[in-house]
Amino acid sequence: MSAAASTLGELRASGWNERSVKEELRENLISRLRSDEPIFDGIVGYDDTVLPGLERAILASHDVIILGERGQAKTRMIRSLVGLLDPELPIIAGCEINDSPFAPICARCRELIAEKGDATPVEWIGRDRRYAEKLATPDASVADLIGDVDPIRVAEGRYLGDELTIHFGLVPRTHRGIFSINELPDLPSRIQVALLNILEERDVQIRGYKIRLPIDLMLVASANPEDYTNRGRIITPLKDRFGSEVRTHYPEHIEDEIEIMEQEAKPSSAAVPVRVPVFLTEVLAEFTRQVRRSPHVNQRSGVSVRFSIGNLEVIAASAMRRAVRTGEPEAVPRVADLPAVLQSSMGRVEFETFEEGREPEIMDRMLHQATLEVFRRRLGGFDFAALLKRFDEEGLEVLSGDLTPAQDLLKQVGGMKGLAQLMKRLGVEDESPAHAASALEFSLEGLHLSRRLNKHDTPHGARYTAD
Repeated sequence: MSAAASTLGELRASGWNERSVKEELRENLISRLRSDEPIFDGIVGYDDTVLPGLERAILASHDVIILGERGQAKTRMIRSLVGLLDPELPIIAGCEINDSPFAPICARCRELIAEKGDATPVEWIGRDRRYAEKLATPDASVADLIGDVDPIRVAEGRYLGDELTIHFGLVPRTHRGIFSINELPDLPSRIQVALLNILEERDVQIRGYKIRLPIDLMLVASANPEDYTNRGRIITPLKDRFGSEVRTHYPEHIEDEIEIMEQEAKPSSAAVPVRVPVFLTEVLAEFTRQVRRSPHVNQRSGVSVRFSIGNLEVIAASAMRRAVRTGEPEAVPRVADLPAVLQSSMGRVEFETFEEGREPEIMDRMLHQATLEVFRRRLGGFDFAALLKRFDEEGLEVLSGDLTPAQDLLKQVGGMKGLAQLMKRLGVEDESPAHAASALEFSLEGLHLSRRLNKHDTPHGARYTAD
């Protein structure tokens, strides 16, 4: 690293090796692959499916389009590419477009070097200044991306034909870096045309100026596959110019879904610690899988991982509300908190039009099915005979609700034989009353869904009985 160089002369003397941005990305990727260092932080479930394709695209020095449904970490993957850039890069001091001291492309920097030679000042920029992204919105313009005449500079006395009157857009300002366009199909066709030269001739043309700026960048775009393949909203010449296409997917394993949920969910309040039992996290992950497989849901719109993350945050918030209202020392979600998930997530799923009016019923059924799946997976074969006998012979009834304290729930049951073994089967290591109540209520719900107990709605929650 020659970060001490502050002038062009010092940079030459240091032996700085000038590379294109794609060479830089490729060589840094090779270095990480050889050392087995992590390449893409926070990306879960793509190690054997998506990331190899992205790595091949970088090694091939390609511009990339990433296709995937909403909530499939497309933007996160694109932003993680910044980590493959060098920590610092020398530019001509004050340049708007990160011009190379050895090969300047803008008029201002060429004039500066002609005037000062080796005394031309050099500054070093970090990775963050070498990345830019643009969300493709209908109001996007060529000026936003490429540039336009700056009327203020004209007013200062420069001629319109003077290259110094140009106000550079996002693409030139990302010279020697990575530029990302999110949701490319939403970019109007006339604006997409402006990208053709960037991807093929590697330059930009601005208005009627007789200049062409040979910019150096990696262009990465994201799109929904439905838009890309069916509605044809990416113009054909532009599609042809991307070197590689990478397809993403939703988590293929429930363990990956859970890891993402726990990684992305917002932390709980320090005043009331929230501890979500693993079996309830599994229920939420299974619920998402049920929704993604449902014929009643419009799968073309996708069911984002944000759906799972939001549901985890909702049950944590519901448990926190109970703890604050009842004075419990910790917030542990229970089955009684699951209805809050339905209330908060209903509008986040797009149903087929013929299901209009039945959405709450469909979602409720899928949540029950997810709960039953986890109950069978975790507690299949568990001996509930003693507990069921108390319901049948003693007339035991258990009342629960989202504001029922854990101690009140446990008192209704009293001593339960095998509770410790039950909690172990559910993966609960903490034996606090709140965790015990959560495990007990999950068991009652599972027995109800497997038709061994009845459940009746009450104004404040539910009542479990034998009849």
